[in-house]
Amino acid sequence: MNTTMTTAVPTRSEIPGEQTWDAASIFADDAAWEAEIAAIKGQTAALGAFQGRLRDGPATVALWLSALEQVMRSVYRMEIYASMHYNVDTGDQAAQAKQDRAVGVYARTLAAAAFAEPELLAIGIDTLMQWTDQHAGLANYRHYFHSLGVKASHVRSGEVEALLSAAGEPFQSATNIHAVLADADLRFAPAIGGDGQSHEITQGSLGSLLQSPDREIRRSAWENYADAHLAVKNTMAACLATGVKQDVFVAQARGYPSALEAALAANFIPPAVFHSLIDTFKQHLPTWHRYWRLRKRALGVEQLHVYDIKAPLAASTAPVPYATAIDWICAGMQPLGAEYVEIMRRGLEQERWVDIFPNKGKRMGAFSTGTPGTHPFILMNYGDDLSGMSTLAHELGHSMHSYYTWHNQPFQYSDYSIFVAEVASNFNQALVRDHLLKQNDQRDFQIGMIEEAMANFHRYFFIMPTLARFELEIHQRVEQGQSLTADSMIALMSELFAEGYGDELTLDTARIGSTWCQFSTHLYSNFYVYQYATGISAAHALANGVLGNQSGAVERYLGFLKTGSAAYPIDALRAAGVDMATPAAVEATFGVLAGYVERLEQLV
Repeated sequence: MNTTMTTAVPTRSEIPGEQTWDAASIFADDAAWEAEIAAIKGQTAALGAFQGRLRDGPATVALWLSALEQVMRSVYRMEIYASMHYNVDTGDQAAQAKQDRAVGVYARTLAAAAFAEPELLAIGIDTLMQWTDQHAGLANYRHYFHSLGVKASHVRSGEVEALLSAAGEPFQSATNIHAVLADADLRFAPAIGGDGQSHEITQGSLGSLLQSPDREIRRSAWENYADAHLAVKNTMAACLATGVKQDVFVAQARGYPSALEAALAANFIPPAVFHSLIDTFKQHLPTWHRYWRLRKRALGVEQLHVYDIKAPLAASTAPVPYATAIDWICAGMQPLGAEYVEIMRRGLEQERWVDIFPNKGKRMGAFSTGTPGTHPFILMNYGDDLSGMSTLAHELGHSMHSYYTWHNQPFQYSDYSIFVAEVASNFNQALVRDHLLKQNDQRDFQIGMIEEAMANFHRYFFIMPTLARFELEIHQRVEQGQSLTADSMIALMSELFAEGYGDELTLDTARIGSTWCQFSTHLYSNFYVYQYATGISAAHALANGVLGNQSGAVERYLGFLKTGSAAYPIDALRAAGVDMATPAAVEATFGVLAGYVERLEQLV
C-alpha cells in the first residue's frame, strides 16, 4: 500500500513574528487605529467649513490644502494598517471588517472634499497660478493647478463630484467579491506528483509548484488551480462585467469618449502610447514563438503545454535562502551608490519591511505598499529560489521609489502614477540579473538566471499585453451595448492566447481561457495592465544607461525616483533618459528578450 505525504502551508498564527511586516510601526494596536478613525471623522467634518469659501483668496485656499493634507495623511495610514492585516489572512473575519471600514472611511473623506476642485476651477487656473506667487503656502502647488486645468473639462459640479466620490465604496464591491472568492473561499484540489506525494495549492504556493521539475506536479497544479476558478466562473464573470460597466459609467459621467481614454487621461498619457504598445507586441510575437519552440526541444516533449512554460531547463539550481537573496540584491544594486543599498538593507534586516513567506489565506503574489509617514512595506510569498529572489528585487524597486519620493516631495506629490510605477521595479531586476550573470558563469546557473528573466518577461511582456488586448475588447463590447458572460470572455481570452502561443503550444481552451478569473485586482483597475509592458521597456532603457556607465545616468535615475507626481509621467521618464511617447524603448526591449532567447539556445 502506497502512503502519500502532504506538504502543508502554515496558518498565519504559525509564522514567526520576525518574518512578518511591522504593522505596529503604524499603530501600536487596534485601539490606536480606532482612535485615528475617530480623529478622521472630526477632521472630515471640519472640511465642510471651507465649502463655498475657496474664492475668498489665496490664504483660504492654502488653509484648505493644509487641512486636506492633514486628514489624507491620517486616512492613508489608517487604510494601510487595515489592508496589511487583511492581505496576510483574507479569511480572518476581523481583518475583513477592518478592511471594509477603511474603504468606507476613505470614500466618505473623498466625498467630503469633492466640492474643492470644481470651486478651484471656478476661480480660474490663471488666477490660481498668480496666487502661487503671492502666498508661500501655495508655492508648491503650481504643477497641481496646471494638471487640474488640463482635466478641467472632465471635472463635474461639486454635487456630482461628491456623488462620484461617494460611489467609490460601493463600486469596490465587485472587485472585493472577486478577491474574497479567489483568496479566501476557493479551495484547490492538491497537486499530485509522479511519486504520489500530495502538495497543497494556495495562492502563495502555486508559483513554486509550476516551477517543479516534476511534470505531474506542474500539470495537476495548473489544472486544479484553473478548475477551481472555472467552478465559480459565472460569479467571477458577473463581478468583472460589473467592474467594466462601472469604468464605462464613470468615463461617460466625466465626458470621455471611452473608458480607455478616461483611464489614460488620469495619468496624462496619449492614447497613441497604448495602441503603439499593442501593435509592437503583435509584430514581435514571432520572438515568443521561437522561445516556445526552444522550450519544447529542450524539455524533449512531444506537446508543450502552458504548465511547461516555467519547467526548469537546468539540471539543478541551488536554493536561494532569503538571507542570500538580500545579499545578492544589495550587491546588484551597488551601481546606484552606498546610500541606496544601505537604506534597502536596513529596511530588510532591521525595520521589518517584508512579510516574507506564504501562509493559508495570504493574498497571492507580491506587492509594495505604504504611505508618507510609514515605512515602505512588501508582501511576499517567498520561495527559496531565483524567482523568489527576483520578485523581492522587483518589490524593493517599488519600495525604494516610494522611499525616495516620500523623502523628497511635499505630500501633494508624494505618490506617483501607475505608468511609472513598474519602471523602478523592473529596473532593480535588470541590474541584479546583470550582476549575477557576470558573477557566476556555471552553465546551470546561467540557464536558471535566463529562465528567471524569461518568466518575468512572460508575465510583463506576454501575459500583460494579452490581458490589455482582452481588457480593451471587453470595455468596447460594453460601450457598444453587448453583454459579457463567462463563456464569451473565456472564448475571447483563449483566442488571444492562441495567437500569442501560435502553433508551438497545445492549448487547453477552457483553462487558458479562464486566465481573466485569476486577476482579481488588475482587471478592476481600468487599463492598468498595459503599463507593465511600458514599465519593463522604460526600465531596461534606463538600466542600460546605468550599466553602460553613461554620463549622468545614475543621477538622472535617482532624480526620477525622487520626482513622485511633481511632473507628468511621460516628462519624468523623458528627464530620466527615455521617451515613452515613441515605440523605441518597447522595440529595444524586445531586442533584449530576443537576446535572452539566443543565449539560451546556445546553452541548451
